[in-house]
Amino acid sequence: MRRFVNVFVLLSLFLLPLPLLAAPDEDVELDMDEYLFGHVRDSYDWHVTTINGKPVSIPLPVIVISKTGGGLKVFSSRHLEEGGYEGFRIAPSDSKYAGKIVEIAPDGSEVRPWDFSMTKNVAGLLINSAILLLIVLGTARWYRKHDAREEVPTGGVGLMEMLVTMVEDDIIKDCVGPDYRKYSPYLLTAFFFIFVNNLMGIVPFFPGGANVTGNIAVTLVLALFTFFTVNIFGNKHYWKDILWPDVPTWLKAPLPLMPLIEILGMFTKPFSLMVRLFANILAGHFMILGVVAVIFLTAKMGIAINGGLSAVAVLLGVFMDCLEILVAFIQAYVFTMLSAVFIGLSRQDPEAETN
Repeated sequence: MRRFVNVFVLLSLFLLPLPLLAAPDEDVELDMDEYLFGHVRDSYDWHVTTINGKPVSIPLPVIVISKTGGGLKVFSSRHLEEGGYEGFRIAPSDSKYAGKIVEIAPDGSEVRPWDFSMTKNVAGLLINSAILLLIVLGTARWYRKHDAREEVPTGGVGLMEMLVTMVEDDIIKDCVGPDYRKYSPYLLTAFFFIFVNNLMGIVPFFPGGANVTGNIAVTLVLALFTFFTVNIFGNKHYWKDILWPDVPTWLKAPLPLMPLIEILGMFTKPFSLMVRLFANILAGHFMILGVVAVIFLTAKMGIAINGGLSAVAVLLGVFMDCLEILVAFIQAYVFTMLSAVFIGLSRQDPEAETN
């Protein structure tokens, strides 16, 4: 019990800066849409905090290729905040390209250039990947220098061993089947990649706070990895069940009803992986931001009401952040488990089972 209290206190001190970093300007009425979506959407700079009404942000490199003959342009996103750079600017909210970089054509119209810029989510993805790489290499280094049969790892190395063993034994081995070792590298990478990005998304200050796994483009790529792994390494029985399943012939020919349903199922599985991870992480961010917003929504209701609700909002926000740590683990676990199940289903061998 004492350890639990100590961990909760440390997390509380760690997460208490969230209300301050999420605070809007005092003189501006809170716009809930901008407040919520401004914290979770991607951007061309990395907003850190606001001091005396002035935003403090880290500029990121903008890399665009003009479609009007201007060629390749590389410049700092700081120029976009100053009104634009050589015909490039951020599209206003009433534009169909709102929030994106556009180029002003000679006729005055807005044209989307080829955009390869490093946005906040891209920078967060690189930072989180570097953190994961350091953790894995640090763990591997310990095992190179120590004999695990004689010395028990402790600290971070011990935690990594516990997580790897849990994912390997409880998920991969049971769900995939006898040849599970072939797929362990991908499934372990997926688990730790999602887990680290989920955790870093909860951290309220730089280099955390990037909404990486709450971005549907990222979860789409993760789901596609599972999709290609399942369908490239699926055995002949897997493809037989899809193209010619064991059902009455009239369900397969002349109208291929069941094969069409099975083919549709090939795509609904990765779609569910993509949406589940994206929606749960994004909803968690919205819930925390919504609780923190109570502080500013009640600012004009008097000291008593604002003070009381602010204290409740901060405590509830810290509690929900702690809950998000559990959600971060669960979502990584569920994605890995479902991926392992789909891979295992594509590797079944009924003949071996009957023998």
